[in-house]
Amino acid sequence: MSRRASLPGASELFRLTSSPAVDLPPQAVPEPVEKAKPAGDGRTEQLARSAAPHGSGRTKHDAKITVYVSGDELVAMEQARLTLRAKHDLVVDRGRLVREAVAVLLADFDQNGDESVLVQRLRVVGSDGGETEG
Repeated sequence: MSRRASLPGASELFRLTSSPAVDLPPQAVPEPVEKAKPAGDGRTEQLARSAAPHGSGRTKHDAKITVYVSGDELVAMEQARLTLRAKHDLVVDRGRLVREAVAVLLADFDQNGDESVLVQRLRVVGSDGGETEG
């Protein structure tokens, strides 16, 4: 009797799983977003956020960031998530909530520039993240 454990092969461990994220009616499935083409000077004309007014939803993402939030911010996010579920029948995870919030904020920034919520809020907060006195 062998003492070696029987483990699955690499092909089984790293197989592609393609299951639908959610069952949406065909008309509710978002259209794929076209990537911005580089301009003549090497810059992109506009970032992909301009082409995507909504968050990317439940798709496989190729980039990841880590964001630290305070306990109060996390509780507020969870309360918003639970309210969306209880009052609006929208079941979303924290990642989706954050992607939608970022999409809304960046769309407002693209449309309103200096008068955007982002610019106004960042002017109030100092470079160290604390409130500025003014």
